Amino acid sequence: MTALNTVRTAIEKRVAYSRLKRELRSMPQDVAIDLGMFREDAAKVAAKAIYG
Repeated sequence: MTALNTVRTAIEKRVAYSRLKRELRSMPQDVAIDLGMFREDAAKVAAKAIYG
């Protein structure tokens, strides 16, 4: 894998993380409760989903 591919992959993951975190934070509270999570945990949930 070239350095350019590594950087591209990192950028794509960061964009996906930011997008997912924003979506999780903006969902209604009742949806979050149905999913068994708190909106305040959006960063942790997004990081686990994107980065593993």
